[in-house]
Amino acid sequence: MFFFFVGGVDQQVSRVLKYGVSRCINCGSMADLVEYDKVVKAFFIPVWKRHAKEPALYCNNCNFLFPETMSLPPPPPPPASEVSDTLRCRFCDRLVEPEFRFCPFCGSSL
Repeated sequence: MFFFFVGGVDQQVSRVLKYGVSRCINCGSMADLVEYDKVVKAFFIPVWKRHAKEPALYCNNCNFLFPETMSLPPPPPPPASEVSDTLRCRFCDRLVEPEFRFCPFCGSSL
């Protein structure tokens, strides 16, 4: 007799604590500080949830969850002379040229 078990452990974001805290180590876009749960699934159905002890950073762009200790520093503010001829993306808060229609970093419409 054979028995196949389909299951695993997943991490799901439960609550956002602060938006745009740091940058993602995977793609470089802005990451949020979140609380998350570790979820055990059997046959793709959540069976058991356990709240994680430490908050983590979550990137909405690439759906990557990583510890706060591994975060990259946020980008430094630009000099005042550079701000006049450039725009900021409203999603990733990076500087883009005024003739761009899409952000080259996160791909969102400007």
